[in-house]
Parts: sequence; structure tokens; C-alpha cells
Amino acid sequence: MKIGVIGLGIIGGVWARHYEAAGVLAGAWNRTPQPEFPRLKETPEAVADAADVVQIVVADPPAVRGVIERILSALGPGKVVVQSSTIDPGSSEEFRAAVAAKGARYLEAPFTGSKPAAEQGQSVFYLGGDAALIAELEPLLAKVSATRFHIGDNKQAATLKLAMNLNIAAQMQALSESLTLARRAGIADEVFFGALAKNASYSGLAKLKEPKLRAGDFSPQFSVKHMLKDMRLASRINGCEDFPVLDTVRDRLAAAERAGWAEEDFAALIKLFK
Repeated sequence: MKIGVIGLGIIGGVWARHYEAAGVLAGAWNRTPQPEFPRLKETPEAVADAADVVQIVVADPPAVRGVIERILSALGPGKVVVQSSTIDPGSSEEFRAAVAAKGARYLEAPFTGSKPAAEQGQSVFYLGGDAALIAELEPLLAKVSATRFHIGDNKQAATLKLAMNLNIAAQMQALSESLTLARRAGIADEVFFGALAKNASYSGLAKLKEPKLRAGDFSPQFSVKHMLKDMRLASRINGCEDFPVLDTVRDRLAAAERAGWAEEDFAALIKLFK
């Protein structure tokens, strides 16, 4: 099977290059032109024409909707849409229905893992859809990921991704507060992180963000604007109206965006304490 990638941002661009190296990339497209990119097509429609599988990796539900509307004319039996943007479950069902109406198949495939993980082929997919389709796509998705979980249906996969990001955002806020507390007491970062590494609360996020926090490096692995978008999507899901941590991290991310840090890594939350 040949795959096309629509959306060549921090993650999509890395995946497309992995697919190209594996000899399975049929085409790629990005809203902002990237003329040097391998197998770049002039339109998303051209990508869908060339590929058996179209993987969408864009910013938010409106961006996915725009892509789906453009490629529908190229979809039909034998085509598959793999939707890997972080979206809400309602939007996922809308897109699945639109693709299915053309006779094509749809897989919700959000992921976890920032740019370093993508570069190392360590992305993790949360897959929602038909088990037979997941098995069929397994060899293809394995070229860009280390783990693939079958979560359930498409809406459940979209929901789980938002749940995972809520957990990560909450950890980042707590890490920012605890590190700031230690710094204000004159405790060196080396001492703080050395102690944290032996604490039950130590996490993969703390390990990933330690070098950035110590160096004051906020180049994006996962941006403030994208995490804020995800928290806003989670806030709109029925049953999440009384989540105080979700409300707090959403508001703190919004404050970081207002401060001009939308494009920076969401570790920039710590700068709100300065």
C-alpha cells in the first residue's frame, strides 16, 4: 500500500520522510508550500488520487474538515483515510460518515509522542475503528510508530487522545509550580531534578522537559497553541463541565498564548511565574 500525508508540520513532516525512506510515500501536501519536500503534490486532491491511504495530520477540526471536503471527490472503494489530528469525538463521527458515504474506509488514529519520538519512530497510535482495517494498516503504521493500541471506535479514540493530553498538561503545570517553588527557595535545578528522579511522581514528561526547563529552551516539541486547542476541545465534551484541573490548565495555556508564546513549547507555562 502507498500512503500520502496531508499536513507537513512538526510531526507530519517527520512521518512523511519515514514513509519516503521506506519506499511507500505516494505524495505529500502542506497548506504552506514546502517545495523541497519529497513527492510534494500541488493539491490535497492529487495526494488522494495517488495514494491508497491518506493520512491527515493538521491543526484542528476545521482544518481537517477543509481537507476532507477537498479530497472527497478522490475517495471511493479501496481508499482509506487515516485521521491523525487531535479532534473531538463529534467531529470524528462527522468525518467518518462523510468518508463512508463515498465508499471509502476511515480510521481515527490520533497519536502521542512529540518530535523527538517521531524522529526515532517511537510514536504511539490510539486507533479507533474496524479491527480488520487496523490489521490491514498495521505494517504501514509500524513504519512510523512503536506501539499501536486499538482503543475501540473512532469516537473513543478521539476522546482518549484528549484525556491523555489533559494528563500531560496537568503534569506540566504541576512541574512548573514545583520547580518554581524550589527555585524561589534557592534550590538548584540539578538538586531538584535529582530528587524528582527518585520520587514516585517522576514521569516521562519530567524526563523530556527537564533539559528544556533547565536551559530555558522553549523551542516547540508541542506548542502552547496546540495544547490550548486540545484543552478547549476537551472542555466542550459533555460531562467535562466540572473538571477543575482541566479548567485551570486551559486558562493557564490561554494566558501563555496572550503573553505571545503561542508558538513556543507548552513548557513555557513556567514563564507565567516570572
